[in-house]
Amino acid sequence: MTGLIRGITEADWPEVAALEAGAYADTSLTEGETGLRSRASAGTSFVLDLDGRIAGYVLALPYRLFHCPDLARPERTAHHATNLHLHDLVVSAPLRRRGLGTRLVRHLTEAARARGFATMSLVAVAGKEPFWRSNGYRPHHEARVPAGYGSGAVYMSAQLAALRKAGR
Repeated sequence: MTGLIRGITEADWPEVAALEAGAYADTSLTEGETGLRSRASAGTSFVLDLDGRIAGYVLALPYRLFHCPDLARPERTAHHATNLHLHDLVVSAPLRRRGLGTRLVRHLTEAARARGFATMSLVAVAGKEPFWRSNGYRPHHEARVPAGYGSGAVYMSAQLAALRKAGR
């Protein structure tokens, strides 16, 4: 199962929103299509297309280091930064644990390098800090994370040069 990683098209948004709703059901993390669209930048947001069906996505946007989007409102301002913030990564539940999320992250990391970003950041939610730590991200517990991300959410970042050395 390889699939095609490609940029998000207008026709993809309903499927992306449905994947997000399923992944975050019963949490405060669901943003809906409008919120998701506001956090997707051209060239740094992708879908995993498996035979014409969206099996996963990754959304990222330029954002100042040590800051992150507030889930309570859509983005209204374009940020100009040397940091790319990985806002959301979802793989369809039946396809998880097959390396598809890792493929999406690697694709995003290469796109970030190609566009000249120096760092990447994210907010680890739902106990995922160990996963991201093992992938070269380090926590910044001093960074403020809006309450909407849930208790235990941790802001993390990585230098893109360090990710390259680690083979990520």
